[in-house]
Amino acid sequence: MKRIATFTAVLVAAGAAIAGTALAADDYPARPITMIVPFPAGGPSDVVSRIMAEGMGRQLGQQVVVENVGGAGGTIGTARAAASEPNGYYILSAGMGSIISAPALYPNLKYDPKKDFEPIGLTSHAPAAIVAKKDFPAKDLKEFIAYVKKNGDQVKWAHGGVGAASHMAGLLFNTQLDLKPNSIAYRGTGPALNDLVAGHIDYFCDQVVSVAESVKGGSIKAYGVSSNDPSPSLPDVPAASKNGAPTYKLSIWSAILAPKGTPKPIVDKLAAALDKTLDDPAVAKRLEALGGIVPPKAERGPAYLSKLVQDDLSRWDPILRKAVAEAPKN
Repeated sequence: MKRIATFTAVLVAAGAAIAGTALAADDYPARPITMIVPFPAGGPSDVVSRIMAEGMGRQLGQQVVVENVGGAGGTIGTARAAASEPNGYYILSAGMGSIISAPALYPNLKYDPKKDFEPIGLTSHAPAAIVAKKDFPAKDLKEFIAYVKKNGDQVKWAHGGVGAASHMAGLLFNTQLDLKPNSIAYRGTGPALNDLVAGHIDYFCDQVVSVAESVKGGSIKAYGVSSNDPSPSLPDVPAASKNGAPTYKLSIWSAILAPKGTPKPIVDKLAAALDKTLDDPAVAKRLEALGGIVPPKAERGPAYLSKLVQDDLSRWDPILRKAVAEAPKN
């Protein structure tokens, strides 16, 4: 009789927990949501994140507040998100740098991209652009490559921190073309771009989203993009693969994740809010103006993002480890 009573108590407790989760999901969100952006304000992750936060907040009926937590190529903010309470009130605006490249570059990473997050969905993706200070002497990408090869570590290459998408994009470009510039790390793409505009560094590689406006304004110059064809936002910039860098192809994505253990009904609500945000023509227009590409319906939602992360980790891990081993130590 005692065993039956114990078993009944367990069932009651389990039922109460399930009911509590369902009730929490019904009431969710009851207060503002924090979106952790693991880079300083002003960079591509921050720009896209604020567009998503505004749209998702509108769909959810609660404000989504962006909190910038920069440093260590995005891994500090990403680790903070992974350790946050899985209640739907903390989400991460993730990028390829802290999710895909960090495991290969940081031996003591404090999170596991495969195990510590619940995928919500892609927010955008974009090719990388090879950009330089406005008075860089080369007139096209072939001359640019020749100049960097000739001048070696006299040329300053910047990136947004080890493991950032800009580091990933530049590392791939440099190693594929056997370039050995002086590597200079920043705490995010925003500060690196500021120094590029000021002429303190020579070049860097990052997603079109972060550089399109500066290129259009003439404060920096672009030599190529990592897609098969020119980006709609930079139609006059040629594909690198057809102009001196035949193997340089890369699409940089961003996404929304939640801490592992966030209840599925809440994950579903967040995914639905993101989907509706991406369907908004005004959001699509803003992303496209920046050089971003809105994911088509087939590339949205938790299932697609989960597979993408798994596939990209498998694809990039050996490439990045080889690149790091062969890169000059600066």
